[in-house]
Amino acid sequence: MTKLHLSYIIPILLTLLISCNSDKKNDNDTRLHPDSDVVKRDLDDIRREGVLNVLTTYSSTSYFLYKGQPMGYEYEMLKHFSKYLGVDLNMVVSNDIDTMHSELNLGEVDLIAHGLTVTRERRKHIEFSDYLYLTYQVLVQKKPDNWRTMHWRELHNSTIHDPIELIGDTVSVRANSSYINRLANLSDELGGEIYIDTLPGYLSTNKIIEMVASGEIKYTVADNNIASINASYYPVLDTRVPISFSQQIAWAMRKNSPQLKRELNKWLRMMKKEAIYNVIYNKYFENEKNFRRRVDSDFYSLNNSKISEYDDLIKIHAQDLGWDWRLMASQIYQESRFNPESESWAGAQGLMQMMPTSAKYFDVDDRTNPEKNLEGGTKMLKLLWNRFEEVPDSVQRIKLTLAAYNSGYGHVVDAQKLADSMGVKRDTWDGNVEEMMLKLSYPENYNKPFIDYGYVRGIEPVTYVKQIFSRYDHYVQFIE
Repeated sequence: MTKLHLSYIIPILLTLLISCNSDKKNDNDTRLHPDSDVVKRDLDDIRREGVLNVLTTYSSTSYFLYKGQPMGYEYEMLKHFSKYLGVDLNMVVSNDIDTMHSELNLGEVDLIAHGLTVTRERRKHIEFSDYLYLTYQVLVQKKPDNWRTMHWRELHNSTIHDPIELIGDTVSVRANSSYINRLANLSDELGGEIYIDTLPGYLSTNKIIEMVASGEIKYTVADNNIASINASYYPVLDTRVPISFSQQIAWAMRKNSPQLKRELNKWLRMMKKEAIYNVIYNKYFENEKNFRRRVDSDFYSLNNSKISEYDDLIKIHAQDLGWDWRLMASQIYQESRFNPESESWAGAQGLMQMMPTSAKYFDVDDRTNPEKNLEGGTKMLKLLWNRFEEVPDSVQRIKLTLAAYNSGYGHVVDAQKLADSMGVKRDTWDGNVEEMMLKLSYPENYNKPFIDYGYVRGIEPVTYVKQIFSRYDHYVQFIE
């Protein structure tokens, strides 16, 4: 961490800003590229490829994993937006907030979604959506450890109540953040010197707040909604001192993406009229009880690299299959949400939802027993995997195996036969056999003489495989 004195910063900034014909410090990525390097990619390209790539942060409000389920304010909002666009959502976690704008302009992603404060300086390099919500910046400070037993006057005197009391003191914030700009302006407004302790870009605001709670740093600055929800878990924190007026929080895109901006703002205007807009916000920024429950959980990805309490068992059986254990965990979540007592309307039961006939075949006498259920389900997967030995691509072979696990091996073979008759690839699930599965929902296809197993509700295995792999992509982001 580097300690800077504002009396030295401001003259240097003025020199730089005058030479750039600007009136504010660049509070974004210092490695911005010239306009000639900015990749041209807009909504038509996104829809053509069928994927919206979004850069976000791994934090307790934006994007995280809880009990095997990806969650977060940005994530849930983006799910709705990508559905509105009719494309898949690809979440990319930033390892360093300082490089986000470069990644955007180089075309690695289409949007930055992590609660950016809209500033005039940032508008020079990136385009903002309409605001998602308004907030303001507050000082985050720690009360004395024995604050609960202190007399109210003693407690009052132990904390800051006015920003002017920061003069001569130190505040820790990320170097390339809107918070550092606000502190510089505040120091100028107050006519005194505030020291700034600059923190690296890989630290999230939530992590920095935690550092205040642990006493590692004395003060920081955060948006009020993020500070308040974190203070509900760390009662030792005080977040009552505002240091800014209301500010707009928005998502960012390249300046050469007018179609994306127009469609995003259109969607936002519609969303703000719906109840779900406030429901999602309240879920992550107002519901203190749920926040505390998540933070206390062993299966909260910001605490541990755990997906479920059955991770060790899953790893053993996934190794027997030769699969990534996180992929198998995603399938088990799809089947039962890790509930060994789960039972479907059709009579499937346990972690891997084994049917009675399958359980009998694989010697599973108690389907609610996690170890026995996983052992039987793995045997079934291995049997199906071996039946697709002619498929050269391992990912496509896994997808065919999962589809067979869901709908039955015979229906997948029928789909392969239909693929042969229509001149598409029988050994490729994506865009080939999966399309044939959908076609087997219609009588003109399932009544063909070479189709042995007849009708199948093809959307079920197609959705099953897609959701397992989509969740697996999230698991890869969070779990090593």
